[in-house]
Amino acid sequence: MEYANRPPGEAVSTVDSDLRYVDWSAIFAGAFLATALTIVLLSFGAAFGLSMASPMPGEGVSLRWITIASGIWLIWTAVSSFAAGGYLTGRLRRRLPYTNEDEVEARDGAHGVVVWAVGAVMGGFLAISGVTGTLSAIGNTAGATLEAADGQLAAATDYTSSTLLRGEASQGSDAAKAEVAAILLNGITAGKFAEGDRQYMTNVVAAETQLDAAAAEARVNTAIDEGLVARAQTIEAIDQTRLAGMIAAFVLAATMLVSGAAAYFAAVTGGSHRNANLGFRHYGHRNP
Repeated sequence: MEYANRPPGEAVSTVDSDLRYVDWSAIFAGAFLATALTIVLLSFGAAFGLSMASPMPGEGVSLRWITIASGIWLIWTAVSSFAAGGYLTGRLRRRLPYTNEDEVEARDGAHGVVVWAVGAVMGGFLAISGVTGTLSAIGNTAGATLEAADGQLAAATDYTSSTLLRGEASQGSDAAKAEVAAILLNGITAGKFAEGDRQYMTNVVAAETQLDAAAAEARVNTAIDEGLVARAQTIEAIDQTRLAGMIAAFVLAATMLVSGAAAYFAAVTGGSHRNANLGFRHYGHRNP
């Protein structure tokens, strides 16, 4: 039955009898709309975020605030995009004949949920819908952080061993540097140094640099303290990465659920407007 000639406010009760219970054309229309809006809004948000950032130290918005703003924008984009897709599906879904108002509302809402599901499955939700991909990215980030920490630790111990054996006339032998670096790496990794290792490094430093025992011991203790501080900072950075990953995964899951609810209620609203044959031009008009 055609709706175009019905006056606003007149309910629609019956339609063609060959309609299916699931209106896939309306569902895909809503899913594609949600996808398009997501792409546009995320692109706009990325451009705005880049405009606030600056490669120069002390300039632009801090990374913390950019991250918070990005999360809020991502949530708003997800919810609003799926709400728009659900509403469109509710407006386009053809109502089955001889169904009461409660059943119509339930079917409209169900179509909105299917729009949400289709959008998530086909990747229309981009980064937000890819929970698996996000968790994988979080794992990769944590792994990369660990690998980078190992590489930085090895490089730091090589540099520290060079400074330990740096004397006025020589830079220390390669064999001594390698041995001291190995002891430093082992101790920093374990988080403690055996007294024998401390004494051995003191003897090597004294022999290579011609320093007295007290000066060599002070140099070794300074290097050990700096290495343990660097280890603590690395562990803290890894823990922060893990915590950020946990929060991001939770927010993504919660956003998905809220987006599904938004699609449901938006589809119900769209179906109500469809039944009342209410066009967009009537939204701005008030009854006298």
